[in-house]
Amino acid sequence: MIFYFSGCGNSRFVAESIAKELDERLLFIPEEERNGNFDYELGNGERLGFVFPIYSWCPPQLVLDFVKKLHFDRQPSYVWMAVTCGDNGGYADRVFRQQLEEIGLPLQADFCFQMPNTYVNMAGMSIDKPEKAARKIENAKAHLPTVIQSITERKSASEMRRGIFPRFKTNVIGKSFHKWVSDEPFFSTDACISCGKCVKVCPLQNITLENGRPKWHDHCTTCDACYHHCPQHAIQYGKATKGKGQYRFPNAE
Repeated sequence: MIFYFSGCGNSRFVAESIAKELDERLLFIPEEERNGNFDYELGNGERLGFVFPIYSWCPPQLVLDFVKKLHFDRQPSYVWMAVTCGDNGGYADRVFRQQLEEIGLPLQADFCFQMPNTYVNMAGMSIDKPEKAARKIENAKAHLPTVIQSITERKSASEMRRGIFPRFKTNVIGKSFHKWVSDEPFFSTDACISCGKCVKVCPLQNITLENGRPKWHDHCTTCDACYHHCPQHAIQYGKATKGKGQYRFPNAE
């Protein structure tokens, strides 16, 4: 069984690739949350995996909140996580391990895939140039067989890319970031064509169209799926996204 969260497609690609090779059940966290699904049955010897992006050197809060509610009828034989990050993940693995331990689960392996940057909501942060993004994707694809083999053999692993000052980044910057996450700065420009793509791609169903324009409803994790998928590049986040490009994993919808 694999639980995953993804906004722009990077983590979905990793989750789907692993699930396909291992013939694992794949469950989308926001959908499970909406349906009130928190109790699960595990087969004898079944593994349990989690795949999600790193947000400001921490797991997304929605992932942590979901894990708090989980209950399984038996202990999984092996628990692993795989994260995607633009550069590095700090001590995100420790934060996730602690949350798992609170519900009585160990974390036996963490895997890390460096993928194209998607977060553009702050000054100085933008997407990667196409060449760099393509290189990251190819490296991730090349790393997948090793990760899949490790999961198959239930190996212990610790691959987190910590970067410099990981404790400060996770415990100070990361935790502060999640406290002030807000969709209030999002708006649409006159380039909006009322296509509703933003409504469709929002994983939290946080957007509706009102008078032909998107409206955000304060249930946002700033995954930026709406921004990156807008066919007219009409969605902006205050002044922070002005002049910046868009990215989504190739063929991601």
